[in-house]
Amino acid sequence: MIQIGRLCVKITGRDSGRKCVVVDIINNNLVLIDGQTRRRKCNIRHLEPLKQAIDIKKGAPHDIVAKEFKKLGIEVLETKPKKKTEKPKKIRKVKEKPAEAKEAKSAQEKKPKKEAAAKKKEEKPAAKKKK
Repeated sequence: MIQIGRLCVKITGRDSGRKCVVVDIINNNLVLIDGQTRRRKCNIRHLEPLKQAIDIKKGAPHDIVAKEFKKLGIEVLETKPKKKTEKPKKIRKVKEKPAEAKEAKSAQEKKPKKEAAAKKKEEKPAAKKKK
C-alpha cells in the first residue's frame, strides 16, 4: 500500500493530522515524506495512507511536491531557511600570572607590617622613658 507518490496523513508526533506524500522508500519501515509536514524520514506505522496518489518521481524536490499539492487544493506551508548570522565573539579577560600576582600581594602585605612594626618599636622606647 505504501508507494512513492501515495498521499498519507501523519498520525503521531509534532506534525500529526497533516497531509504528506511519500517521496522515497528507505527500507521496510521507513519512508521519506514531504508536504504539509517537514521533509523527513518517518516510520510507516506513523502514517495513515489515503486512496489518492500523486504522480512524482523518487526523491522529488519540495517545489514539485508543493505544485502537486496545489493541484489537489491542499495548502502547503513554505518555510524559509534561517538567515546566517555571525556568532558573537567571546571577549576573554586577561588574568595576571599567578606568580606575579602572589608577589605583588605579598609585597603589599609586607609593607604595612613593616611600617606597623617600626611604629611599635618607636613607641616602646618612648614609653619607657616617661616612667
